[in-house]
Amino acid sequence: MTQTLPPTDPSGTHPQGVVPHSGARPTTTTLAAQARGLTRSYGRGDAQVHALRGVDLDLPAGRFTAVMGPSGSGKSTLMHCLAGLDQPTSGSVRVAGHDLAAMDDDTLTRFRRDHVGFVFQAFNLLPMLTARQNIWLPFELANRRPTREDRERLDLVVQVLGLADRLGHLPSELSGGQQQRVAIARALVTQPEIVFADEPTGNLDSEASAEVLGFLRRSVRELGQTVVMVTHELDAAAHADDVLVIHDGRISARLTEPDQDTLVAALRGGDR
Repeated sequence: MTQTLPPTDPSGTHPQGVVPHSGARPTTTTLAAQARGLTRSYGRGDAQVHALRGVDLDLPAGRFTAVMGPSGSGKSTLMHCLAGLDQPTSGSVRVAGHDLAAMDDDTLTRFRRDHVGFVFQAFNLLPMLTARQNIWLPFELANRRPTREDRERLDLVVQVLGLADRLGHLPSELSGGQQQRVAIARALVTQPEIVFADEPTGNLDSEASAEVLGFLRRSVRELGQTVVMVTHELDAAAHADDVLVIHDGRISARLTEPDQDTLVAALRGGDR
């Protein structure tokens, strides 16, 4: 889907690569996902919590985007709404050109299965299946026999992720970093339009974290994948092409390949 978007800042100048707007990019580009006027509220009356407050967002295809913000800022809620795991209170979400609000529950489930990949902090591998079987699980759930193209895709993903000698191992026989690589392979093998990663390095040590983030980076560069990662770690965000900073349910800045000082300043800026 190609869309021409109006400029969001007439001046066109943003120091240090920081774009302090809602997240929409003022260029003609193919979008993996888009949100307009997105809100999400929980509870009622005095107990009501506004997790998202009118978010406008464009996520270009073929890029690695990190979403950061303090605890309770709305970053995980944003990812869940974009992924079709949570229903917004108002506004619209489009993924790969499809309006999620127009789908009933069954259609949305099939859409996520066929077009969206997920990588979670807890790996979510089935302990009784080998690495290869876990990677093929989306095809089993869809009752779909892998084609020659699917098998070639698996070979490529396994090569990129360095898993060729681990495919016959059970999760209990793999390190944490290796288990997360298997989870990433499972998310990539069906060639989804977009992969959402929720704190993918949260259960890993620093060495394994760097390894997994490097492989996510390679999946974007070498496989053309679109990856959106929620994280609170500065080192993790440094692997991304773009970083969205969210405060109080609003995107306060969009940064392109920021250095750590710029990112820290953007994270602090929303608290003033």
